[in-house]
Amino acid sequence: MKMIIIIAFIFTFTTQSWASESSPFPITIQHAFGSSVISQKPKRVATVAWANHEVPLALGIVPVGFAAATFDDDDGDGVLPWVSAKLKELHAKTPVLFDEGDGVDFEAVAATQPDVILAAYSGLSQSDYDTLSMIAPVVAFKDKPWSTNWRSMIRINSAGLSMAKAGDALISSIEAQIAKRVAQYPELKDKSAMFITHLDPTDLSVIRFYSANDARVNFFNDLGLHSPQSVTDVSRDGQYSGESSIEKIDDFNDVDIFVTYGNNKLLTPLTANPLMSKMRAIKNGSIVLLGRNQMATAANPTPLSITWVLDDYLKALAAAARNAK
Repeated sequence: MKMIIIIAFIFTFTTQSWASESSPFPITIQHAFGSSVISQKPKRVATVAWANHEVPLALGIVPVGFAAATFDDDDGDGVLPWVSAKLKELHAKTPVLFDEGDGVDFEAVAATQPDVILAAYSGLSQSDYDTLSMIAPVVAFKDKPWSTNWRSMIRINSAGLSMAKAGDALISSIEAQIAKRVAQYPELKDKSAMFITHLDPTDLSVIRFYSANDARVNFFNDLGLHSPQSVTDVSRDGQYSGESSIEKIDDFNDVDIFVTYGNNKLLTPLTANPLMSKMRAIKNGSIVLLGRNQMATAANPTPLSITWVLDDYLKALAAAARNAK
């Protein structure tokens, strides 16, 4: 499954050296598939799935390989701009890029000869995990696939690098920068937001959305927003998404802000649909359309992306919040 980033930034966190933090080995990392034992400090780090490579990069470590970007990659080089900026800062060349168009490229990962494979934010299956584990110890997600928020991504992956303290410092730095920017938009406070996964303007019979377990929705809390009860009610099974028939659109009248991908071409079918147009957020024009550009990365926060276009994201959310009634 392809996940989409959203937001990006350059932060002031001071990178600790690779050897500045040490933990007794072996290290055991508990995760959804059991546990992984890392016998010694890893020197060759590979990552799979979306954005896990940003954790070692943020901590000053260049992975031997990571997944190529296929979304918002304007120049087609497989590396997003915030990652390119960090590689330049570290005076590093682009590592091996794994083509994950058809899932994990196990042969390519194995060819990089990693000491550890980071996958805290991923959708690994048991089979994926088993195969990767034959290559190197795998640091996987704790509970459910694609439900690791940005803080947990940093904590889990940095623990796998034996750099937990550096990971905590990185989190604190990011939190401070988010708080500084959010303080400029008091209109967001106490507003509810719903993140729609995809809308087909030719078929609006079903509304699909990310649950409160998803990283995009979880990030709303950092921005002064919260999930409406209609979303939290369907988020208790641990799944990262949900859906509802458009016939039940009235259930979502507790939504202040409607966020989704797409551009202004969606506005006409949304407002023209006799049922969708009844949704309070649609009726009020409290809509954020993320487009298919870098602002679309503003919704799925990752360590290096969080403030790259965060200001633009906050401006769009605030404009929608001012329309809420």
